Amino acid sequence: MSATSTLAMTHLVPLAKDLDENKVTPGVLGFIVFAVIGGAVWLLMKSMNKHMRKVDFEEKPGEGAEGAGPAPSTDSTPPASAKSTAPAKGAPKTT
Repeated sequence: MSATSTLAMTHLVPLAKDLDENKVTPGVLGFIVFAVIGGAVWLLMKSMNKHMRKVDFEEKPGEGAEGAGPAPSTDSTPPASAKSTAPAKGAPKTT
């Protein structure tokens, strides 16, 4: 051990003996981890709010929660999902 660590241990060991050995506390490391997690959650919420402000959703008439699906289209073009005949990734194979 280096002289610095030995000196630190000689000063900290008497302080540790004064503490109750049956009491467990998270200490500084626990606070740092908690603070980092709190900061990460704050940043994620800020990013989510920024992305949610960009969403522009207007419900078309006939597309309510009560309906079984979207209203039939008068276009002759098939929907984008009808163009692909390959099964989705992870979908079970049908024979």
